[in-house]
This record gives sequence, structure tokens and C-alpha cells, in this order.
Amino acid sequence: MQAVSPTQNLNSSIIRPSKPRLNQLTRFAVRCVYRSDSVQFPNGVGSSRADWQSSCAILSSKVFSQDQGSGDKSTPPSASDHLAPAVNGHKTTIDLNLVPIDKNNKPQPPSQPPPQKPLTITDLSPAPMHGSQLRVAYQGVPGAYSEAAAGKAYPNCEAIPCDQFEVAFQAVELWIADRAVLPVENSLGGSIHRNYDLLLRHRLHIVGEVQLPVHHCLLALPGVRKEYLTRVISHPQALSQCEHTLTKLGLNVTREAVDDTAGAAEYIATNNLRDTAAIASARAAELYGLQILADGIQDDSSNVTRFVMLAREPIIPRTDRPFKTSIVFAHDKGTSVLFKVLSAFAFRNISLTKIESRPHRNRPIRLVDDANVGTAKHFEYMFYVDFEASMAEVRAQNALAEVQEFTSFLRVLGSYPMDMTPWCPSRED
Repeated sequence: MQAVSPTQNLNSSIIRPSKPRLNQLTRFAVRCVYRSDSVQFPNGVGSSRADWQSSCAILSSKVFSQDQGSGDKSTPPSASDHLAPAVNGHKTTIDLNLVPIDKNNKPQPPSQPPPQKPLTITDLSPAPMHGSQLRVAYQGVPGAYSEAAAGKAYPNCEAIPCDQFEVAFQAVELWIADRAVLPVENSLGGSIHRNYDLLLRHRLHIVGEVQLPVHHCLLALPGVRKEYLTRVISHPQALSQCEHTLTKLGLNVTREAVDDTAGAAEYIATNNLRDTAAIASARAAELYGLQILADGIQDDSSNVTRFVMLAREPIIPRTDRPFKTSIVFAHDKGTSVLFKVLSAFAFRNISLTKIESRPHRNRPIRLVDDANVGTAKHFEYMFYVDFEASMAEVRAQNALAEVQEFTSFLRVLGSYPMDMTPWCPSRED
């Protein structure tokens, strides 16, 4: 029997007898409420270890005597049976209720509600099954191309709109969302530099990519004709992707940039703007009650945007399917080291799919001469590189080990499966 000090603030304790009595005690749950003088309870047991051991002995004998008299079920226990006599000259107030356990293992109603279970990570973000329970954050409002990309990446997911790119990053970091699907480059407009900067600022991992063909439409309120338009609003990327087509349409309009394409359609519908059109998707026209004045107004029918899927934890790289790896690095010796870095991939027959340079925010300027007279200055750059190899491959591991020798900073943004879906440039084609 394990002795417990009475000076501890205990409300209950389970007394475990020796092994020979184990089978006899399985029919009873022993509940002992102990009150001590040391915690200012009247008529309590003394605070010495001997008093506590004496109380335990009385409790054990009580269990034994009730077990022997269990055959006689006609005699109900009296109230005095639950109180132990004086121990070492002290009056005791020990409640020795022996609560019988149902032999049929039927659950007994609890005397008090059980304590609430603490929240865990699984409570905040349940493990999804095949994307059906995923909460995916995207930038924009319903009807945006990012929402369509989220649905393509994770079918039947719960799409969470965010007003800014950084809010989508924070939604995943704060467990509001499980994934984020954000654009990083377009075949016509080029890279989306804001998201490249956010990839470096936040600690999320790229776990996949999806390529979405972009089909732009010119939307306006019902009954509005193109000749009456004075303004066209949309995302800057959408405006640049439809620049030549808008000129061919002969529209004498000003072009204004807003946060996203679907947001432009929502803004026109909300404010009843009959002199303004929006460049957005056909789904946005359906959602906000607009008519399509011109369909497929992108300058190139092969217009496609590449999105990346972000998560809090990286995925395990594999070699049974095509993988892509994204890294970012910087170096202190100027662009002369860039050739050595690229050679590490060329010697191992690793194809690069993208290389992007961004000015180094913490150290944007580098002096060329050692005299520090300021006659020649260059920008310091961070380089983003995508290459076709999995981090599970030895050649990729060796390449990055060699790259690390020439760089002052190297970070793997993610190693993820490539998007191998069939190519469909536009709806008309």
C-alpha cells in the first residue's frame, strides 16, 4: 500500500490493497473523503504519517468485512457503517462509502459532470480525408480565379476568402485554415512578386501546385452597352492580360486596378455602376447578376496561372511520380557565384523550371570596391529556383549540399508533386 502524505490538499484517493485481494475488490469502487486538521477541518485526523496509515488500515478492514457480508443482501448498510472510529485518540470524519459496480458493466450516471477535455491540435484542425474536410484559404471573394484553383486542388473543400495575400498566410498559421492556394506566376503577366516575398517571410511549406487556365470576360450590369462604358476595373494582372484586346474593341475607357477580379464584379453590382465594366470570370457574372459583354478577352488563349498550395507541415517527398522542389538562396559575393550554383544542377542533369531574383530586403545595396568610396553599387538579390527533382533523390540532395557551400543562405520552400493534369488552354479551344 502506498502511503500518501495528509498535508497535501487531496479531496479523494483510491486505496489499492495487496494482490491476493484484487479479485475481491473488483466489485467495489472505494471512495474515501479525507479531512485533516492541517487544512482547518474540524474533527479531522492528525497530520502525522501514523494517523494516515491507521486510517488506511481501517478502510482496508472495512472492505474485507463488507466483502464477507455481501452474501446477505437483506441487511442494508447503516449510516454508522460509513464512519470510522477514532484513530490515535482523534475524532475522525472519514466517509467510507463502498459503491458497488454493476456486474453487467452498465454505465452509472455520474454524480457530477466530468471535466471538459482540453482542446488539442486535432480539435482545432481535424485530419482531412481526401480533401473533403479541408479548409482552404484564398485571396479574393467568391467567383475569383483563386477560388476555382482551390476547388481544383482540393475538390469539395471549404473555401475561405481572404481580402489580402498575407491574410491567407496568417489563416493557415493560426489554424483557421488547413491550406492556402495562392498564385505565384502567370504566363502573360509574369511573377506575382508579393507572394514570393511572403513565402520568405512566413514559415509555410509548398505541398503542391495547380495550373489553372484563365478565361477572362468583360462584365457589366444588365442592359449596359459597350459604347456607354467609361471605365474598366479589375486586378492589375487581368488588366495587363487583356490590354491589347481592350484596345481592339475600340473602348474609350480608363483602366483602374482593384484587389481582385471577382471583387471588381461585386463592386459594380453593389454600387449599381452602369458606366463601369469589370474583367472577371463567367462564374463571377453568374454570382453577382452581371451580363457578359465580351467573352474570352485575354490577349493569348494559352493564358494560364500557376498556383501553389501551402501548409504548416511539409509532405514526405517521393520518387514514384514527378516532383518539383522550390528553394531560395542568397550569397555575399555578387552574381559571380550564381554560375557555380547553377552548375551544381547542370552537372547532375537536373532541369530548372524557374529562376526569379528579388532584392534582398535586409541588405539591398552592395559596394563593389573595398575602399568603400561608393563609386559602384549593386543590388543584393535573393534567388528563387524551381527544379524538377524530388528531395528523396540522392542527386537533389547532393546538388543542394554543393549549393550550400557557395551561398550564405539556403532554404527549401517545399518538395511537392508536379501538376500533370491535361492541358486545356481555353473554353473555346
